[in-house]
Amino acid sequence: MGKHGDIFLFVSSAAITVHVANAEAIRQITTQREKFPKPTQIYSMLRQFGENVVTTEGAVWKAHRKATSPTFNENNSALVFREIIVQTNGMIDAWVDSQGNRDQPLTSISEDITRLTVNVISYVGFGLRLLWPGQVLPPGSDATAAKYASLDAPPGYSMSFVDTLVELLNNILLLLLLPRWLLRILPLKSARIAAAAHKDYVKYLNEMLNEKIEAVENGTQVEEGMDIMGALVKGSFGSGKTTGSQASEKLARGPALTRNEILGNAFIMFMAGHETSANTIHFTLINLAANPVAQRRIQKDIDELVGNSNSSTWDYERLIGPMATSAIGACMNETLRIIPPGPAIPKQVTAQSDQVLNIDGRECMMPKGSLVMVHAIKAQEDPQYWPYEESKLRPGHDDLREYKPERWFETEPGPRDRSQSSRKDNGDVRSKTPESSDHDSDEGIDRKSEGNAQFFRPRRGAYLPFSDGSRSCLGRRVAQVEIMTFLLVLFQRYSVELATDQWASEDEVQRMGRDARAELYRKAQAASRQALTQAETVITLGLQGKTVPMRLVKRGNEKFVNWAADA
Repeated sequence: MGKHGDIFLFVSSAAITVHVANAEAIRQITTQREKFPKPTQIYSMLRQFGENVVTTEGAVWKAHRKATSPTFNENNSALVFREIIVQTNGMIDAWVDSQGNRDQPLTSISEDITRLTVNVISYVGFGLRLLWPGQVLPPGSDATAAKYASLDAPPGYSMSFVDTLVELLNNILLLLLLPRWLLRILPLKSARIAAAAHKDYVKYLNEMLNEKIEAVENGTQVEEGMDIMGALVKGSFGSGKTTGSQASEKLARGPALTRNEILGNAFIMFMAGHETSANTIHFTLINLAANPVAQRRIQKDIDELVGNSNSSTWDYERLIGPMATSAIGACMNETLRIIPPGPAIPKQVTAQSDQVLNIDGRECMMPKGSLVMVHAIKAQEDPQYWPYEESKLRPGHDDLREYKPERWFETEPGPRDRSQSSRKDNGDVRSKTPESSDHDSDEGIDRKSEGNAQFFRPRRGAYLPFSDGSRSCLGRRVAQVEIMTFLLVLFQRYSVELATDQWASEDEVQRMGRDARAELYRKAQAASRQALTQAETVITLGLQGKTVPMRLVKRGNEKFVNWAADA
């Protein structure tokens, strides 16, 4: 945070804002929820479908958290593992021909990743299996499942369920900022699509909620699969058949949620669950295409983990720990470090009294009622907390703004000594096991890895991809499983390369020698770095419609990434 240091106050006639990027200060702020609550007024526009776990604080928040958190358990993470395998294979099949090849660049990768994560979050949030073209529902699926899975709009709707969700996400800013009546009359195609998507979404979700309430009251709820909405309905309306008065009594007892609160939580889980996973997957693909050495390392680890085995045989319990402590986990973690979903996390000092932080033997007074901005992105590139080398792109500076997954295999923060590194430059992606530290943080780091190589453990407060403390992201584990399993499936059989069509045709590339190809790829790498600087925040940090052209190639058929150097 430059000349002002890692904690400073900005004072105006209207308010006091405390800016924080110090890891110890962040730890104290995020682990003392009652002293540093969430400024829920900032999230008012997320209440349009009902109060939820994001928009509430105090006792109300505790009720929402208690109602929603049981769904996020290890058994359900295993179900997500299975579903993301199905969905990733469906996306790949939609990309390639019958021989598994694709000649053209991926022109709709952002949209396809959105579709992928929408399909997964529909399973997580609603217990639905959505399909890619050419896929079919499992045997025994009922008419209700077919209605939501259909790629065609059912009677009474203008869009299919999946198209409704995709368009809701594509136009989320319009929907959050503008009233429905204005969207309907604005002479803009995007406004009309947004209004139609909102109308269909409300209708679909209310119909779905009615179906789940009826199933719970009749004792016919399907227990298999993950279904956040179904779990909330069961918690609110009980198991087994109930009368209307009994249902009302259950709602009054708590922590059961009202109908609007169930819809509000379904919306926030859907939106937040999609945003983090989709953007992280997209950014990781771009970074791996631009950093061939890192891509080769992730493929080496994948070969060791699953070889050529069929993905339908993969076992969650066997793979999740080794994945998390391999180059797969390192690549995911490094993406979340340099491009966190929330670059800044808002908090506030309780209005009741000033609060004091103890930082390095000194006391820092936080005035009561102050807004606090926790700058995650600054803490995540601070050299006092992270292993680093001198940047090859910016001589005289560290490389902490660059994508270097290998830093996760170091044991200590500070300058990396290549001669003493626990990593090998020959592509060995395993590390020695470092000693645990009192400053280790669980946030964003997988710890189910006993017996495997261990990652670098950031000091608590220095790594915040899912926030920290009691208000950290409920879906952290689900997101990690989703991202890592996607990488496992894709890179087992394929590589991704930056498209170079802007500078040379395929025929010209074929005739080039290695030096000419290397120079060509450096142009694409520079362009990809420039594109990543254009990322913007709507709900979370993403490219917001911008694209980096890439190619999907079978392993063994690469033109660049099987030999080229990193960006």
